[in-house]
Amino acid sequence: MKVVVCVKQISDPSEPQRIDPASMRLTRGAKAILDDSDAYGVEIALRLAEAAGGAEVILVSMAPNQEVQGVRTGLAMGATSAVVISDPALAGADALTTAKVLASAAQRVGADLVIAATESTDGYTGTVPAQIAALLEWPALTFAKQIELRGTTVSIQRQTEDGYDVVEADLPAVVSVTAGVVEPRYPSFKGIMSAKSKPVEQLTLADLGLSVEIREQVVAVEDAEARAAGQIVEDDGSAETEIINYLAQIKVL
Repeated sequence: MKVVVCVKQISDPSEPQRIDPASMRLTRGAKAILDDSDAYGVEIALRLAEAAGGAEVILVSMAPNQEVQGVRTGLAMGATSAVVISDPALAGADALTTAKVLASAAQRVGADLVIAATESTDGYTGTVPAQIAALLEWPALTFAKQIELRGTTVSIQRQTEDGYDVVEADLPAVVSVTAGVVEPRYPSFKGIMSAKSKPVEQLTLADLGLSVEIREQVVAVEDAEARAAGQIVEDDGSAETEIINYLAQIKVL
């Protein structure tokens, strides 16, 4: 079995973030890290692989300039290999374009199950996992807080406001996981060293047989409005009396 985990490599949020006024895109810092949201997906995939007795966990990432720093973290956690798609034509890619690239890469490696975070911490669209499922024509199981494989069936506990629903589907399928569902393991020293020799395949759009047309365009960037001063309300003590009288009238007291 092959479990593909879609991971995003983001600029280190501890570094100052800046929007390039010319391109109106986020200027990436020197250091890229694995998105915290995706660490949960990697951990769940590794646990499923261990329970299945040796499934292959493959990381798939779309990144500029053949970036691999963040992917190496997932490999150090225990993932088997990685695929990184870089292409100048993907600069400023929207969510749908990203989904097309990730779906194509998942197909290329022969995925049986695709796991993704519900949303990235620097984009928050929350649409990519469902778009991947639609493009692949696979079932989409979303907001999973627990995943279990039973033969060729995947079962999840889908998080809701009132608790969770149990949702099942036949493989292949796409599952999006919510943040905080598990505690991601820390890469060990042995894992960090072994990650350096694990295969990372570098692909372009041509390798995937894709040509993309990015339809989303940023036309303006403005600073958020300054927060206005709040209104101070002083309690003169009358509110408590009014509440007690009201509760007495409706016979609560």
